[in-house]
Amino acid sequence: MTTALPSFHLASSSPRRREILVGLGLRFSFAGVDLDESRQDHESVEEMVLRLARDKATDGHSPDNAHLPVLGADTVVVLGDRVFGKPAGEQDALDMLAALSGCRHRVLTAVALRQRDRIEISLSDTAVRFRDISPDEARHYWHSGEPADKAGSYAIQGLGGMFVASISGSYSGVVGLPVFETVQLLDNAGIKVSAALEQHD
Repeated sequence: MTTALPSFHLASSSPRRREILVGLGLRFSFAGVDLDESRQDHESVEEMVLRLARDKATDGHSPDNAHLPVLGADTVVVLGDRVFGKPAGEQDALDMLAALSGCRHRVLTAVALRQRDRIEISLSDTAVRFRDISPDEARHYWHSGEPADKAGSYAIQGLGGMFVASISGSYSGVVGLPVFETVQLLDNAGIKVSAALEQHD
């Protein structure tokens, strides 16, 4: 029995992104990239997340995967013009959750696919509204360990889902990889998710 070769490379070490792609029946290699993810002067939030996804797709290209398309993605949580990345520690996470409590915020995830010298990119923009979160709830949530490596200090697919009163847009985009946009990019590159699913019939 032969093992199917990867059809693309994921420039991310995120287990959430890998789980989404595995769920689509896709074969891929993966590795994280080390980038400065800070916002540049006079850069809009949309410009920032698109740039980072593009840079990840570019930096993820290496001699080991030179023959493969490279998929890069970046996710940010935005309240007004304030960007929430991963928390630096407990107090930072508690401050983020307090700011998001009872409010509507946006989750932007950009996805870029590099194939040879061509890069295609797409943006998912989802509105999420939180119910009120008490300081004790936020503290208990931090000590669960879940928020430590999550943009905005929460995971919608985990315990953090209990704070979500409503969502308008892509649930998978909030998790970290919007399925609709990602499948479109892969399909344009000749990587058919439908063909991967047929193998499971």
